[in-house]
Amino acid sequence: SEQKIVKAGDKDLDGQLDFEEFVHYLQDHEKKLRLVFKSLDKKNDGCIDAQEIVQSLRDLGVKISEQQAEKILKSMDKNGTMTIDWNEWRDYHLLHPVENIPEIILYWKHSTIFDVGENLTVPDEFTVEERQTGMWWRHLVAGGGAGAVSRTCTAPLDRLKVLMQVHASRSNNMCIVGGFTQMIREGGPRSLWRGNGINVLKIAPESAIKFMAYEQIKRFIGTDQEMLRIHERLLAGSLAGAIAQSSIYPMEVLKTRMALRKTGQYSGMLDCAKNILTKEGVAAFYKGYIPNMLGIIPYAGIDLAVYETLKNTWLQRYAVNSADPGVFVLLACGTISSTCGQLASYPLALVRTRMQAQASVEGAPEVTMRGLFKHILKTEGAFGLYRGLAPNFMKVIPAVSISYVVYENLKMTLGV
Repeated sequence: SEQKIVKAGDKDLDGQLDFEEFVHYLQDHEKKLRLVFKSLDKKNDGCIDAQEIVQSLRDLGVKISEQQAEKILKSMDKNGTMTIDWNEWRDYHLLHPVENIPEIILYWKHSTIFDVGENLTVPDEFTVEERQTGMWWRHLVAGGGAGAVSRTCTAPLDRLKVLMQVHASRSNNMCIVGGFTQMIREGGPRSLWRGNGINVLKIAPESAIKFMAYEQIKRFIGTDQEMLRIHERLLAGSLAGAIAQSSIYPMEVLKTRMALRKTGQYSGMLDCAKNILTKEGVAAFYKGYIPNMLGIIPYAGIDLAVYETLKNTWLQRYAVNSADPGVFVLLACGTISSTCGQLASYPLALVRTRMQAQASVEGAPEVTMRGLFKHILKTEGAFGLYRGLAPNFMKVIPAVSISYVVYENLKMTLGV
């Protein structure tokens, strides 16, 4: 807080606040606080009560009880009236650098830090100020960098998951240790990172397209809220995810082929792409497209619903004087919700990967999504739809943790 105040008030950039700069900071900050106070004062009676706090937070997608709002009131209420007048509001917030309620609520929103190498479908939301100042692209760069590091660190588990999805069966019951041993024996330790290059490369275009599509869809929905409500976020996020995935889907196919390739099969990504184009045609780059698109809906819906439920439960039970959840609560909510989303959409992800890989086998019959589902259930049972689930879940906690650490450090470096 002190660093933010000094940065905001330091006009001559000498790293210090003199008395005049401090007075100017307080005057500017008081004006902003006055605007926020007026936006919360729904009844225009010069006081904020518990119902007005509940309503304001509900408009921004955070549901709290009246009892919870009363606890927030008590932290600012000096005279015991259970309402806050302008003086109490100003005195409490004057040396807090937070300038508007959406900034507080943004702390609860999904963020690009939760990158587990899957198709996360609800992009970040940014305030008007962040969009106008260009701060949004720094968030995206920090998120992309964090995703690249976390994916690289967990790439061996990701490649093992792909191998188990495609090759594991009742007759070939590939285990985690056996899978790693097989990969190292076939191509050495470096082979554990096959497919990681294209997996990292697709972060930038996917994030950029998703963000731009999300912003356009928000305008199309025509909401007057700076923050979308839950069902609007789900709709906008799912559509933006579908548009982004459609744009970069050939890279998804390349990633799968590179992860499954044998030593010496391709000299690199371009050679792999050229080989697919020559032997199988353009259509091969869209194998598994339908199950991939269908998987977005359950993933986004369950991920967002679980996240919001966990968030609101924590607010109701444990938030006493503040709506600040802390790092560990955020990480726990993000990890659990992402895991639940993956669990629901995993059979579709497995079928997608098998369809992407199937075209590489010469003379293999064209199998539809429905036919592949039937074949797996007939030969392997329901368990066959969850091949590779263990390494997939093993990478969630390290991926989220690494993403968070790198994201926070990159934000500081970029001046966010």
